Amino acid sequence: MLGGKCLIDHVADGLRSQVDEIVICGREWPGMTSVADYPIADMGPLGGLCGALRFAEANGFEMVLTAGCDVLPIADLGADVAPPYGIAGQHLFGAWPARLAPMLDAHLAKQRDYSMRYWIAASGATQRRLPCRFHNMNTPVDVLQYKRFLGLAA
Repeated sequence: MLGGKCLIDHVADGLRSQVDEIVICGREWPGMTSVADYPIADMGPLGGLCGALRFAEANGFEMVLTAGCDVLPIADLGADVAPPYGIAGQHLFGAWPARLAPMLDAHLAKQRDYSMRYWIAASGATQRRLPCRFHNMNTPVDVLQYKRFLGLAA
């Protein structure tokens, strides 16, 4: 929680102006479209990305922007830059053409390395640098440090 709101809601709020629809992958979340990981649950971020790409293809979206549910702030991810790309230092963030769904399906079927870094290399995605500092919040201490960064905690 940050400011009485779940981190995932902060992330969704940061993305709203950049996307046509917010989709949560791998879990249900109140008030948002949920998509199952593909091809199976518990494949990590690539299962979520594959589910999102398949959803995008089926619903006429050209691209998927990805973000971690516990990383702030959400910067302009630069949808004006030609995808595919990942954000340097935050591999869960990126832009992925929906047409990559079959390629990711095949990648997941033949690989045992389900890391985003490996997918970024396999897909030919570029690494894009953004001018902001991201804060990954996995623990209450991480949240406190982010609050301090914002000047909200002593």
